[in-house]
Amino acid sequence: MILSSMRDVFFGYGDQAVIEHLSLDIHSGEFIGISGPNGAAKSTLLKLMLGLAKPWSGSVVFKRVLEDGSKISVGYVPQQVASFNAGFPSKVIELVRSGRYARLGLFKRFTSRDHEVIERSLKDVGMWEYRSRKIGELSGGQKQRICIARALAHEPQVLILDEPTTGMDVTSRSDLYRLLNNYVKQKGYTVIMVTHSLEEIGPYLDRVVQLEREENEGWRCSVTNSCSELFGPEV
Repeated sequence: MILSSMRDVFFGYGDQAVIEHLSLDIHSGEFIGISGPNGAAKSTLLKLMLGLAKPWSGSVVFKRVLEDGSKISVGYVPQQVASFNAGFPSKVIELVRSGRYARLGLFKRFTSRDHEVIERSLKDVGMWEYRSRKIGELSGGQKQRICIARALAHEPQVLILDEPTTGMDVTSRSDLYRLLNNYVKQKGYTVIMVTHSLEEIGPYLDRVVQLEREENEGWRCSVTNSCSELFGPEV
């Protein structure tokens, strides 16, 4: 199933285009990496895909409903979301619980299953033992992991992550890649992730969307399959 479809999209800021002639399909059940140098519009691509920004021209369609009529649950962890200062008062488990609220509905209480999902989400990112700590006391990498746990607590079928490994050490990054790969391969979920670490995450990815802006050739989007065989811009 095509989850997201973009056709001949142009977008920019002010009078400066940062995305030009973008045509790209994202299929459900894939682990996709989006990579490229700073200024190549990686975060902007995610915002366009999610409808958080509207293109100047072209079409963007993001499927919100499955064929059986049920809504597709989306988890989004934007860039720099973990920049809590040292005085941030909430505890880790309180933040992760907030990712579950949309599942509860109005005036509903947490069930035993809700608590199980929250516990599992924290354990999946290796942060269960920190559940009673104040968020402001954590390191940058630990804050990033609890933001991911908050997204996982929503049990999203589509997980979109913008540079989620910022501040993490090598072991934490590797654990996250394996976790996300399991979500895709075992549960059939879709993971779309902006990354600068293709060498590390490459073996887990189904496709790489490479964004580039070259002085003479302008902006372009190329797609690489899991075998790293370039087959060029999608049309």
